[in-house]
Amino acid sequence: MNKSINRRAWFKSTLVLTGGLAVSSSLVNQLLAAPVSEAERLFVPDNDKLVRLGSNENPYGPSALARKAIQESMNNFNRYAFEHVREFKKVLAEKEGVSPDHIAVVNGSSETLCLTGMAIALEGGAVLSAFPTFRSLMDYAEKLHARWDKVDLDDFHKHDLDALAAAVKSDTRLMFLCNPNNPTGTVIEGKKYLSFCEEMSKKTLVFSDEAYLEFLEPEEQQSAVELVRKGHNVLVSRTFSKVYGLAGLRLGYAIGQPELIKRISQYQMGPMINQAGLAAAKVSLNDKEFTKLTRTKNKEALEYFQQYLDKKGWFHGQSRTNCVLFPAPKDGKTILSETVKRGFQIRIWDYQGKEWCRVSIGTLTEMKAFVKAFDEVVG
Repeated sequence: MNKSINRRAWFKSTLVLTGGLAVSSSLVNQLLAAPVSEAERLFVPDNDKLVRLGSNENPYGPSALARKAIQESMNNFNRYAFEHVREFKKVLAEKEGVSPDHIAVVNGSSETLCLTGMAIALEGGAVLSAFPTFRSLMDYAEKLHARWDKVDLDDFHKHDLDALAAAVKSDTRLMFLCNPNNPTGTVIEGKKYLSFCEEMSKKTLVFSDEAYLEFLEPEEQQSAVELVRKGHNVLVSRTFSKVYGLAGLRLGYAIGQPELIKRISQYQMGPMINQAGLAAAKVSLNDKEFTKLTRTKNKEALEYFQQYLDKKGWFHGQSRTNCVLFPAPKDGKTILSETVKRGFQIRIWDYQGKEWCRVSIGTLTEMKAFVKAFDEVVG
């Protein structure tokens, strides 16, 4: 595609966006933390001292190694991170078994989602995904007038692969897959997922969002990077915000074919990468002790909460990550307001004409306190 046309279209679309939205914090809120239900649109919490069970954050991080690395990198904080980004690309490339030109270092995986959504929308056509899922890429594409085709999850709240395959149209430019999925925490296991991605990549670009992959045990972590290495039309998104506990430092990376990385990187605003995030991420990559600690503690708290849901007889997919989705036992606005009164923040989703609660997994102590509060709310 002609680069000048791309940039002209981007500039025109930016004017459209700025005409209807206040860029910066307002735009970020609308695209990355937008309400996912009518209840959330109607309810604005006035309590800022909450146990945050609504953002899928790691309550145990950053790790001790990350904290130390941040302190040691402080002498670099007066410098832009150009050289450090190049060095980090080499580290990531070696880890993923690709060359550095297969890598884009980004300001949290959200930047990959937004850049890709922008690129796809400006080229015309549609994006396809399961629903519900993490929707930032599709929301961004819709803002730039792309069509979003949605396929409901199956009865177990997993991706319906047959239905997704059948939904690919002649103008489908991207299929978005979040595995493990947010907001359900469910997983398409191993080779089944990779086989599906490979087959779909023959028809359209496959975007594999793997923000929650490290919550699975190491032997279970089947990344679609394997397909990138083989030359397939697949883009993988990874983040340091979840298991690594660096959400506030905003660092992630994308892995794809070099031409695809160039295609989405042309829309990247820079310099955006910060020295502290790079230092923390570099040591976190090999911090197996901390990732094991996070998995162990999360699994304990997750099992406790899912057992609570089972005792209540409330349906939920079998989450393997740090969030669970289940039907709201009471109207969503009441649940939001009453849980906030008791010191907890959760999310309410609209799906299939019903309201659903998405609860992030905190520490075991937090989950025990939440269960007691939630019983009061819905009891």
